[in-house]
Amino acid sequence: MACFLITVPQAGSREQPQTGPTAVQQQDTAPLLSQADQVLKEMSLLTGLPIKSPVKKKVVSRPEVRELLIHNLHTDYTPAQIHVQEATLRAFGLISKSFDMEKFLISFYTEQAAGFYDPHTQTMYIADWIPPDMQKMVLAHELTHALQDQNFDLEHYMRAVQKDDDAEAARQAVVEGYATAAMFQNMLGGAQLSNLPSFDEVLGPLIRQQMTEFPVFAKAPFFFRLQALFPYIQGASFIEQGLRRADWKSLNVLFTSPPTSTKAISQPDVYFNHVSLPAVQLPRPTPLSSVPGLKMLDENTLGELGFNALLGQFLSEDRAKADSSGWMADRYIVYEDRATQSYALAARTRWANSEAALTFFRDYHSVLTQKYPELSPDSRSTAERFIGHTASGEIVMLRAGDEVRWAEGVPSDRVDAMAKWLASLQ
Repeated sequence: MACFLITVPQAGSREQPQTGPTAVQQQDTAPLLSQADQVLKEMSLLTGLPIKSPVKKKVVSRPEVRELLIHNLHTDYTPAQIHVQEATLRAFGLISKSFDMEKFLISFYTEQAAGFYDPHTQTMYIADWIPPDMQKMVLAHELTHALQDQNFDLEHYMRAVQKDDDAEAARQAVVEGYATAAMFQNMLGGAQLSNLPSFDEVLGPLIRQQMTEFPVFAKAPFFFRLQALFPYIQGASFIEQGLRRADWKSLNVLFTSPPTSTKAISQPDVYFNHVSLPAVQLPRPTPLSSVPGLKMLDENTLGELGFNALLGQFLSEDRAKADSSGWMADRYIVYEDRATQSYALAARTRWANSEAALTFFRDYHSVLTQKYPELSPDSRSTAERFIGHTASGEIVMLRAGDEVRWAEGVPSDRVDAMAKWLASLQ
């Protein structure tokens, strides 16, 4: 479940319906471009990131922003990659078969955009409909991205972990959290963030309330809303924790030695205390590999954020947050039968201890009962092994110490082989 780069509007930036010329159209753009240059200098001074070259700037209209965002979406993600995202979300039951990911992302992007820095063109695109008194806030955030790009090459930074969704989400939280924290410090006249209340207490409620005013965001599935806000809220809180330990210059390490999991973002001690997390593998072939019609689509990691989103969508936010905090490692493989538009998956998770694993085992069983209303247990089920029947295949799930392993969409003649394979994982 990749998290997509977006621009969240800041507090007070709720745009009003346009009934005439935009704020910028009513004035010369020169002062705005000059303001951008001044803000760039301010953010460089604040963060300690040097300006290595002037930043290209362009004032753009809403239709131009839409075209730019669509172009960037197609540049960043091929149709095949978008299909993998859609199929994976459907396999986990997070979206319906009729959900159009590309159409949704375009609507979401254009609804949120308030000006943005584009690493592809190394240009700051300044939205012409943002009121002048809000432009500095947007510029402070986005021009911090320009400084990050000049010093650390954002495209390379993000693309280095494209095969690991959880690590990619962690890096995105670094990029966005850093820019959000820098923006707030700039707004506060340079006051040290370490002397202020926790971002979780102040920033989180502020942004969540602001975002409920946007129709596309408000109607989006829970998992997407959670993952969209994570880089800004938890990311900024993570940066705040880093600033309580040192200074802005010390945070350069986040770009040279970045966190490798969203657990390290939501639990900063994991990163700053150099806590090593385990890794799990799913050896191939699996019993699903030779099922006629099924093709392996993706192998990846959900991470703490992914399980928070998954449990939160089916159960409750509080329950999901508490349970996912015990995540230690996971790996999943998704299969697709394009002819029948059906999916299967195999997954392996490791938790902080056997109690946390048992809690997840029970909670994921609750998820399965919602995902498959027709789910019925098999007589081979036990206290720590569940086998169930659904209209789209069999479920096999077991707990082994601090691990929970399962498969969905298993043909009935592969159930015993799947149970044996899951039990044999080392």
